[in-house]
Amino acid sequence: MFRRLIEGLSRRLPSQCAVCHAWPAQPVCEACVARFAQPVSRCPTCAIPVPAGVQQCGDCLIHPPPLDACLAALPYAYPWSGLLVDFKFAQHPGWARQFALLMRSAPWVEPALEAADVLLPMPLSLERLRERGYNQAQELARALEPAKLVSDVLLRIAHTPAQSTLTRSERLRSVQHAFALDPLRLACVRGKRVVLLDDVMTTGATLHAAARTLRQGGAAHITALVLARTP
Repeated sequence: MFRRLIEGLSRRLPSQCAVCHAWPAQPVCEACVARFAQPVSRCPTCAIPVPAGVQQCGDCLIHPPPLDACLAALPYAYPWSGLLVDFKFAQHPGWARQFALLMRSAPWVEPALEAADVLLPMPLSLERLRERGYNQAQELARALEPAKLVSDVLLRIAHTPAQSTLTRSERLRSVQHAFALDPLRLACVRGKRVVLLDDVMTTGATLHAAARTLRQGGAAHITALVLARTP
C-alpha cells in the first residue's frame, strides 16, 4: 500500500531524466529515447540484430526455435542495462510504466498485442519471488496490456540458478523441466495466440523452455516479447 502511494506521488512530481539528468523530464527524456532506442533490423524468430535485408539469422534457419515470432524493444546496453538492473533488483517496479511505453513504440509490438488472446509473463520460482518481492515480467505485463494478462497458467515448478551465472549449455539443462501449465486452466492457452513476456533475453533458453511447455498445452501461436535483447 505504501509503495503504491509513493509511486503515485512520484508520477505527479517533476523529475530528472535518469540518463542525461535533464530537468524537468520524463523518467527517460525524449532526446535520450531518440538517441538510445532507435529500432534496428532483427531476426523475426530470435530478435538478434541482423543486417538490413536479412530475413532470418543463420542459427534460426539451422535450429528453428519453438517460437513463431520474437520481438525486442531495446538492446541490452547503456543506458537500458543499468536501468533494468534497477528495475529488477533495486526495488524499483515503477520503471514498468516507462518500459511499457518503450515496448509499445517498438516495431510490430502493437500488432502482436492486438492479435494476442492472452499475455503471459514469465513466472518466477517461489524462492526468487520471495527474494525480489515482485515479478518484473508481471509488472511489465500489467503496465503493457492488463486486459489480456493471465498470470497463473504458466507455472515455474523448479528453482534454477541465476541464468547470468551459467554457460549456454548449462542454461539449456537447468530450465529443461522448469515449467508446467496449471491443468485446470489449459483452456486459457489451448488453441490461443499467446504473447510470452520477459524483461531480458540472452540465449533464449528460458523462453524456449516455456514456449515448449505452452506448445504441449496446445497454444496455436507463440510470440516472445522482451524489453531488451543482448547482442
